[in-house]
Amino acid sequence: MPLWPVVVGQPPALASAFQPREDLREKILNTRSCGDDVVLPHQARDHDGNARVLAGGGGVGKSQLAAWFAWDAINGRATDLVVWVNAASPDQVVTTYARAAAKAGVPGADGADPTADATALLEWLNSTERTWLFVLDNITDPALLGCWWPPPRPTGWTLATTRLQDATLFSSGRRKTDVGVYSPSESLMYLTDRLAGVGCAHLLDDQAPNLAAAVGHLPLALSHAAAYMIAQEEGCANYLARYKSGGEGLPDLMPASADPDAYGRPVAVTLLLALDAADGSAPVGLARPALALAAMADPAGHPDALWSTLAVTEYLSTHGRGDTGEPVTTDEAWKAMRLLHRYGLLIHTPTDTTRAVRIHALTARATRETTIDSVSVAHATADALLQLWPDADHATTDLINALRANTNTLADIAGDLLWQPHGHPLLSRAGISLLRAGLHTPAVAYWKHMTEQAVRLLGHEHPNTLTARANLAASFGQAGRITEAITIEERVATDSARLLGREHPDTLAAHANLATSYRRAGRTTEAIILIKRVVADYVQLLGDEHPHTLSARANLAASYGQAGRTTEAITIEERVAIDSARLLGDEHPDTLGARANLAVSYRRAGRTAEAIDLLTKVVDDFVGLLGDEHPDTLAARANLASSYRQAGRTAEAITIEEKVTAGRTRLLGEEHPDTLAARTNLAVSYRRAGRTAEAIDLLTKVVDDFVRLLGEEHPSTLIARTNLAVSYRRAGHTAEAIDLLTKVVDDFVRLLGEEHPSTLTARANLAASYRQAGRTAEAIDLLTRVTADSTRLLGDDHPNTVATAGALREWRGEA
Repeated sequence: MPLWPVVVGQPPALASAFQPREDLREKILNTRSCGDDVVLPHQARDHDGNARVLAGGGGVGKSQLAAWFAWDAINGRATDLVVWVNAASPDQVVTTYARAAAKAGVPGADGADPTADATALLEWLNSTERTWLFVLDNITDPALLGCWWPPPRPTGWTLATTRLQDATLFSSGRRKTDVGVYSPSESLMYLTDRLAGVGCAHLLDDQAPNLAAAVGHLPLALSHAAAYMIAQEEGCANYLARYKSGGEGLPDLMPASADPDAYGRPVAVTLLLALDAADGSAPVGLARPALALAAMADPAGHPDALWSTLAVTEYLSTHGRGDTGEPVTTDEAWKAMRLLHRYGLLIHTPTDTTRAVRIHALTARATRETTIDSVSVAHATADALLQLWPDADHATTDLINALRANTNTLADIAGDLLWQPHGHPLLSRAGISLLRAGLHTPAVAYWKHMTEQAVRLLGHEHPNTLTARANLAASFGQAGRITEAITIEERVATDSARLLGREHPDTLAAHANLATSYRRAGRTTEAIILIKRVVADYVQLLGDEHPHTLSARANLAASYGQAGRTTEAITIEERVAIDSARLLGDEHPDTLGARANLAVSYRRAGRTAEAIDLLTKVVDDFVGLLGDEHPDTLAARANLASSYRQAGRTAEAITIEEKVTAGRTRLLGEEHPDTLAARTNLAVSYRRAGRTAEAIDLLTKVVDDFVRLLGEEHPSTLIARTNLAVSYRRAGHTAEAIDLLTKVVDDFVRLLGEEHPSTLTARANLAASYRQAGRTAEAIDLLTRVTADSTRLLGDDHPNTVATAGALREWRGEA
C-alpha cells in the first residue's frame, strides 16, 4: 500500500528572493475554483495600465510559479498525489505517469509496460476520490500530448506551462492564464531581497529601477544580473552602464556560471530555445531570418503590415530560401511571423494594428548577437519601415508615432550601419515628419544628431550633410530661433552653390529657405530680392507648376505682404491657391496654407468678409487633416480671430485668441515668436473690448520679450510697441503714448518706408495722441497726410482709409 501523500518527479526549488506574484496566483486559483485546468503560456505585459502584449521566449517564471503551487501542495500535505512532469516529449510524460501509477498503487499497473501503466493511471484518476495535482511543465508539442491530459475532476486539477500560443492547448476544460514579466515593483523587490539576502544591499543604488527596465523586467535576466553584481561587487549603476554600452554580449553580462537559481541554461540560450523548432516548421527556414528582422524593431511593437512589404519578402527570399530562387510570398512572410508568435518568440496582437508585433528586448538582443549579416537585416528593416510610411505625415497619428519609434530604435541598434554607403532615406523621412508635424523641439534634437552623424561619417561637404544642416536650420526656424537658422542657411546656400551649382534644386531650396528666414527676421527687402530670383530659377528649371515653384511663389507673396505690397501679394496668392488645389488636391496642407495666406492678404486689403469666409473653411479643414493643436491650425485660427476683430466681432476674436495663446504657449513655449504674436493680438482685442489695463500689462511684457528675442527694430517689436502706445492713450497716458509713437514712426519710416501700411497706422495713432493732448492742428495736419496716403495706396474702401477719413472729418467739425 502506498504511503500517502505521494510525490512523483522533482519540482524545481523556488528561486532566491522568489516573488509571490499574488495577482497571478489569485487568477490561477479563481480559474481552478471554476473546475478548469490551467495552462500558463508566456505573455508579458506593459506597465502603463494598458492590456498590451510584449513577447519573448522563456525566463518569465512560468515554471517557478507552477513550482510554488507544487511545493505548497507538498508542504501542506493536503494533496494526496503531486506529480511533476517534464512535458517536453511524450516519452517523458509516459515514463513519469508509469512511475506515478506504481507509487500510487494504481490497479493494473504492474511495471511491465510503461504505456499501459500510464493509461491505467489516467483511468484511475477518473474514478479515485484521492486529491491530486499534475504539473505538466514546458509543453512543446500539444499534438503529441493529446491523449495524455489528466481528466477534469473535482478532486484533482492540472497545471501546465508552455511557451506556445497554440489554440489546441486552450480547450476541453483548459483555461489560459498569461504569465508576464515582473511589474516594476516586483522587479525592485526582487533586486532588494536578492542583494540584501547575501549582505550586498549596498549594491542597490538609485539606478536599480532603470536596470530592471533595461532588462525588460525579465525574472531570468534579473537573476543573472544580480548574481553577476554579487560576484563582481558591482552596483546597479555600473552594471547598467556596462549593459547599455553594447561593448559586451549577453554571455559576458549574464554568463552561464551566474545561475544561482538553477535555470539550467545561459540567458540567450533560454530565450531562443524554441527557434530551431520554429525554423523547422512550415514555412521552413523563415523563422530565423524573420526573428532577425523583428529584433531590429521597437520592442514596444511595430505594425503587422510590415510583414506584407516588398522589403520583408525580398529579405526572407534571400536569407530564408538561399539559392533556391523561390521567392517568399507575403502570405508566407505573414505565416513566418505567426510561427514566431506560436513558439513564444514574439507576440502578435492583430487588434493593435500600429503596435501589433512585440518582442522582448532581451530576446531581440540575443537574436541580434547571433545574427551574422547585420547590415542586410538593418537595411531591410529600414526599407520596410519606409515602405509603410504614408505620404501624408503632417498629423501625428498612432501609425506615425509607431514608425518614428521604430526608426529611432533601429537607428540606435544599427548605429553606423544605416549610414552605409551614404545614409538610408528612412533617417531623413523620420526627421522631416517631425518638421511637417510642427514638433520643433524633437526636430531640433533629431537634426542636431543627424548633422553630427553626417559630418562624422560623410564629411562636411557631402550633399546629405548639407541636407541635414538645412533641416536643422528649418527646425531652428520652427522653434523661433531665427538668428541661428540664418547662420546655418547662409552657409548651406553658399556651400550648395559651390558644390552643386547655382541652379541645382538643392541650391534653390537652400536660397528659398534663407529668404523665408530673412522675412521672419524682418529683413524684408533682402527676402524679396532673393526669393524673386529663386522663383525665376524654379520656373526655368522645374516649370511653372512644380510644387517647389508654387512654394517659392507663396513665399514671395508673403514677403510682398510684409512689405505692404498687398495687391501684388493677392495677385500671386490667388494663382497659387488655384494651382495648388488643381495639382495637389483640395485638402493638401500646401493648398490649405495657400488659402490661409490669401485670406490674410484679403484682410489686409480690407476685404474682411472674404477673409472670414475663406478662413472659416480653412480652419475646419486644418482641424480635420492635422488636428486641433497643429501649428498650422493655430495660425489659421489666429488669422480668423484677427479678421473677426477687424469686422467688429471682438468677443468672438477674444474667445479664439485666448485658445490660440494657450495652445501656442503649451506647444511652442513662452518665448516663441508665434506665442508672443498671439499675445499681441489678444492684447489688441482686450483693448478693443475696453479691457485696457489687461492690454497694457500683456503688451508691456510682450514688447520686452520681442526686444530681447528679436531686437529693437524687428517689425513684430515695432507693431507691439504701436499697440502698447495706443493702449497708453486709451488709458489716458497721452505723453507716454506720444513719446513711444514718435520713435515707432521714425523706425517704421527708416526700416519699411514712408508708404508701408504699418507706417501709416503708426502715424494715424500718433495723430490721435496729438489730438488727445490738445495739439489739434498737428493732429489734423498729420491725419490729413495719412488719409491721402491711405486713399492712394489702399483705396477708398479699405477699413483703414474709411477710419482715418471719418476721424479727419470729425476733427475738422465737418458733417
